[in-house]
Amino acid sequence: MKRTFPIIVILISLSLFGLFLLQVSWFNNLMEVTKTQLSEKINNVGVGVANDIGRTTRAAQPLRLNRRGGLLLGSELQIRLFKQPTVEERFTMEEVRDKISKEFDRVQLGNLKFEFAVSDVEGDYEFYSTGYEQEFWDTINNKRNYYPILRETDNLAFSETNELLIIIVPDVEKQVWASLLWILVGAITFMVIIIAAFYVTVKTLLNQKKLSQIKSDFINNMTHEFKTPLATISLAVDALRSPKVQTNPDKATYFTNIIKEENIRMNKHVETILQAAFLEKQELNLNLSKIDAHDMIHEVASTFELQLNDKNGQIQFLLNASQHFISGDDTHFRNMISNLIDNAIKYSQDPVQIKISTHSTRNVLVIRIDDNGIGMSKESVKRVFEKFYRAHTGNLHNVKGFGLGMSYVKTVIDAHKGKIKVDSTLGKGTSFTIEMPLMHE
Repeated sequence: MKRTFPIIVILISLSLFGLFLLQVSWFNNLMEVTKTQLSEKINNVGVGVANDIGRTTRAAQPLRLNRRGGLLLGSELQIRLFKQPTVEERFTMEEVRDKISKEFDRVQLGNLKFEFAVSDVEGDYEFYSTGYEQEFWDTINNKRNYYPILRETDNLAFSETNELLIIIVPDVEKQVWASLLWILVGAITFMVIIIAAFYVTVKTLLNQKKLSQIKSDFINNMTHEFKTPLATISLAVDALRSPKVQTNPDKATYFTNIIKEENIRMNKHVETILQAAFLEKQELNLNLSKIDAHDMIHEVASTFELQLNDKNGQIQFLLNASQHFISGDDTHFRNMISNLIDNAIKYSQDPVQIKISTHSTRNVLVIRIDDNGIGMSKESVKRVFEKFYRAHTGNLHNVKGFGLGMSYVKTVIDAHKGKIKVDSTLGKGTSFTIEMPLMHE
């Protein structure tokens, strides 16, 4: 796992980076293709509308004038005057706009914004749309196209043009981006999903690695915890077989008591493991009753007198809560306080100084347990309630357990709808602050 995990992360990261580059390249190519297609469609629309206008405004019927007097080649001179009608004379601005809009609809560019104008070849405008003048001068962002309006005259075999149709498409780049918006959103969403999947995969692998380490530590710790009492029992049994011990009732009783104590110790370990497995499978079932927290604290603390005497320790009580009755499970609440006091003693050096204080607010009883122990690092504070986690004990080598005590404490407090907070400084000690809902009469 140690070797393969970095390789997996590197390979997936390279794959994601490569996929991102391909996406960027693909989208840039798509942008260029879309711009080219847009330009072709705009040109087709412009040419089509200009030709349609040209056909409609083709040369009018000849105008015949009679002229008398002057130089005559005959009895009368017939002069044919041909007058080409302008686009302005044949169409309104709205009619031209409608023609352009219909052509854009036909080529599936119905949402394209545009401005237009009709002018003669010398640049004099016949009419132009409302926003044309403003957009005309922006040659950087706008696309401007000129289309000659061709007419086929009646008497000439060639086409002539005197007018131009000008179409301006504002913010071409922006409109291309808008047309590709959903494709871009889809591509980004797809990348986000892949990155999220990568994150979940890495996190899962890290959790598996962590669980594997916890499992290994737990097995090693459990082996050590059971190996010591088994070795003690084995030695006690061997001693009982000795003829000298068998003939001495006091020594026999001594070794028998050792076997009994070690057996009780192993049973406690087994019970702890079974309790942890039980709590993992289902929620804690509480048998609620009225509990005097102050009395409970004194009762539990009295059970640690021998341990405190061995370490020249003492517990200072500052139980100042005016309201100290809670609704809780007597057994679990007792075990929770016991675990916290036991934890404070185990991780402290001689002389042990523990302070238990309480105060109450309107709805909450606050219990604080301070010790002068070795303290915890920030990492240990974050993980102290994790199952099987045990903080590094520095120079303390007599700390026993499976790392289940604090996990049990958190479970009990959560089941009582309470809160717990940890403050700790390395080398100075640790404080556990518990908030439990008060029982109101």
